[in-house]
Formats: sequence, structure tokens, C-alpha cells
Amino acid sequence: MAYTHQGGTKKKVCYYYDVNVGEDCPVFDGLFEFCQLSTGGSAAGAVKLNRQQTDIAVNWAGGLHHAKKSEASGFCYVNDIVLAILELLKYHQRVLYIDIDIHHGDGVEEAFYTTDRVMTVSFHKYGEYFPGTGDLRDIGAGKGKYYAVNYPLRDGIDDESYELIFKPVLSKVMEMFQPSAVVLQCGADSLSGDRLGCFNLTIKGHAKCVEYMKTFNLPLLMLGGGGYTIRNVARCWTYETAVALDSEIPNELPYNDYFEYFGPDFKLHISPSNMTNQNTQEYLDKIKQRLFENLRMLPHAPGVQMQAIPEDAIADDSGEEDEEDPDKRISIRASDKRIACDEEFSDSEDEGEGGRRNVANHKKSAKRARVDEDKKETEDKKAEVKEEDKSKDSGSEKTDDKRLGPNVD
Repeated sequence: MAYTHQGGTKKKVCYYYDVNVGEDCPVFDGLFEFCQLSTGGSAAGAVKLNRQQTDIAVNWAGGLHHAKKSEASGFCYVNDIVLAILELLKYHQRVLYIDIDIHHGDGVEEAFYTTDRVMTVSFHKYGEYFPGTGDLRDIGAGKGKYYAVNYPLRDGIDDESYELIFKPVLSKVMEMFQPSAVVLQCGADSLSGDRLGCFNLTIKGHAKCVEYMKTFNLPLLMLGGGGYTIRNVARCWTYETAVALDSEIPNELPYNDYFEYFGPDFKLHISPSNMTNQNTQEYLDKIKQRLFENLRMLPHAPGVQMQAIPEDAIADDSGEEDEEDPDKRISIRASDKRIACDEEFSDSEDEGEGGRRNVANHKKSAKRARVDEDKKETEDKKAEVKEEDKSKDSGSEKTDDKRLGPNVD
């Protein structure tokens, strides 16, 4: 952004570099803040998992799997998934990425296409469909050969068929790759009735992927993704949050400000449509067999050379906030994040001593006062002892004089 002067008038001019913004990645007010929240949420979740502060971290604002290193793509501006995986790799030798969005996770696959530390597994619609990648033969390159797994699907796949391919493939992947952390992208555009999708999954069928990955008891980062029938996206991620928490929630939706959007039935779960499942059992078995052959080509689970762990992307304490106006009251959120320490200021109990003062200095002065008081008490005791000694000496002299009797010439 720059400013130009034309005819004595100052004008603001925006320069857009060739990063593919526009069309399906439009620029809008608050774009940078959105990217910060989306990416920061996924990175924060990864940090929590690394520090073993949680078993499952969730960021439904994340999962923007199409963004590339140098360009935006497919409604995705910054690839929070890649950044979160890089954070996990600081502590974990191998990370597994699973994508159940209807679109191929091309941005994540491209980022880790040549490494054996990240395996990407994507179940997606393939053919004349965005982004047009994710062929069965795309298996990785160099050290990453066979570490990219793509399961191309046709229109109309239902819950039963999806479960019959998801569980066997992931079971084999877990056996061969042996990851120590899992990232699951839960794009909801694979649900039945999605405006841009063409699968026929119900919310329960979609959530079975979450249920299955939980059984491995590994650190799990759950992310959002696509989804263009908004009411079903809300239903799906609400239910999958409950699955992550091992909680049961009723099918009847509670009344809320958006209740009318969920009509006419006002239920949590949706029914599949009567669309034809073009994924025949023969086709699914053929693809699955090819994937198993590729997975058998994997060497033993790769190790990683020991090295110093880089700093976490998010520190424990964000530090003092820089406020332009020192008299401006900080937000409640910022106030809650602050941790009181010895250098914080607090109200003095003795208002006659100046009201507010530094806690650490108060402790030092109090300690100094106690030392001075002890020293004075010791000196007083010594003085008393000396006085007693003098009294004794004086009494002794008088006794000797009496013993000698009067002086007679």
C-alpha cells in the first residue's frame, strides 16, 4: 500500500502482487485478521499438543488446504495446516495428515511431497473437479516417494462405502508409517446436499472418521475446511466436537438465534439423498489394492537425527502489550492473560506510605527493616550485658573494701 499525490490530492493506492487473489480468493476487509485467526488457531493447537497440555486440539476456522507457499487458491489464503504440521515436527518424528474434504488436499501434499516425515492421505472427488490433482499415481518424490496416498472417488459415495475404504486404508497406514501425531482435516463439503459437493455422506458417516482416528490414542489436531451449505457445516462440526469429547448430544436442536436456518425439521442429523453411488465395489477394491501395494513399498518407519528443538511458535507469555495510550484500559482478554509476578505493582496495605508501590521493592525493604531490627535488638542485649558486668564489678569492689575494714593509722 502506498500514497500518491495527484493534483494536490493525496490518494491511497494498493498494489497486489501476483499471489492469485481475486476470483475464488477475493480480497475483503479483515482478510489479514482472518488469516491470523485461522493460522494462529492451528499453530496454537499444535503447540498445545507438543506440550502435552491436551490430547485433542480443534480449530474449525482452519483446514485451508489449497493455499500454496506463494499463492492463494480455492478460497484458501494461508495454509494453516502446513504451518501446524511444521510445528508438530519440532517434537514428533512423523506426522500423519488425513483429508476427508471432497476436494484434494493439494497444498498440503505439495508442501511435503519430498519428505518421509509427513504422510498425506486424501479421499476426494477426482476428475473434472477442482483442483484437478490427486491421481492415484501421485505418490510423492525423492525421499517422499510412497508417502503421498490418494484415493480418487466418484460421485455419490455413501456412509457404508466410505467406511469400507477409510478404515482399512488408515489401518495399513498406521501400521506402516507409525506416526506419533495426526492432523485430520474435516471438510464438510463431502456431506450430502452440499452446494458444491457431490458425495452422499451423512453427519454420522463423516464423524466415523473422527471416531476411528481417536482409537489410536495419538495427539490429534482436528481442523475445519470446506463446506458450502452452512447449516450442515454447523451441524457437522457440532457433532464432531461432541465425538471428540465423548459426549452424546440430542438430535433435537435447542432454540438459538439461528434456529430458523435449520428448518423445516430442526434436527441435528441429516438424511442422505437418493443420488446414485457411482463408486462400485469393484472400483473401490481395485483402488484399495493399488494403495496397499504402494504402502508395502515403504521402508521401516524412518527415524530422525537428534537435534535441538526450535522455539515454539507461540510463547507461554506474550509479554507486555504495547499501548499507544498508557491511560487506555486493556481488554478483559488481555487482563486475564497477565500473570502476576514479583515485579507487578499492587496496592499497599498502608495507605500512608504512598498508595501503590513495587512488590519486590517492598519485600526488600521489609527484609532490610527486619535485619535492622534484629541488629538493634542484638546491640541492646550486648549493652545490657555490659551494664550487668559493670554492676557486678562495682559490687565486687565494694565488698573487698568492706573486707579490708577501716583504714587506721
